[in-house]
Amino acid sequence: MKKVIYLFVLMFWAISISAQDKMFVNLSDLLSDGGDVVTTLNKTKRSKNQIYFSPGADYEIYSEGNKELTKYLKKRTYAVRLSDTLYINCKHLKYKKYRFGNWYAKGQLINGKVYFQAQPLGQIASSTLLPKEGSKLGGSIGDAINASNLDAKVYYVINAATGEAEFVGKEMMTQLLASHPSLLEQFSQEESEKADVIGKYLEQLR
Repeated sequence: MKKVIYLFVLMFWAISISAQDKMFVNLSDLLSDGGDVVTTLNKTKRSKNQIYFSPGADYEIYSEGNKELTKYLKKRTYAVRLSDTLYINCKHLKYKKYRFGNWYAKGQLINGKVYFQAQPLGQIASSTLLPKEGSKLGGSIGDAINASNLDAKVYYVINAATGEAEFVGKEMMTQLLASHPSLLEQFSQEESEKADVIGKYLEQLR
């Protein structure tokens, strides 16, 4: 009976440890699962109005009643894990010459690489995901219509060598799925590079 109770305690302890919230100061810290355990963090999803008037990622992470920690989370922290969900601070990231802005984007750690969802930037926004209306109008007006589509998301992966984001589109997914013939065949039938499509195949690579 004592052994059963002991095993139960160990299992409970292991679960509680794995579910602890953590914040990471840089990419190396995240990849090595270092970081500091925290217990007072909260998250809220930003509204479309907030994103429109203050461009950036979808989530704000803060500490209720602790302004200094909230400030640290906004400016210095690289990533946060709340329970089993990872959030990447976009303030520290850019795609080519474009920056993602402030706030946090939902991320995933897959095979030692960090993927995250964010709005399409640069050429991705102007060509890959233009809605039909934008395609018909073209030029800066078409780009403006696309930019106003705040729900549009694509996947990026963080290059561990440079620290910059790279677009996860058809070309990269084809390479990632090269050793998975059946998945590659399915993916070859896809037409969209949006996050909901790419995410289905990234999940299969876990």
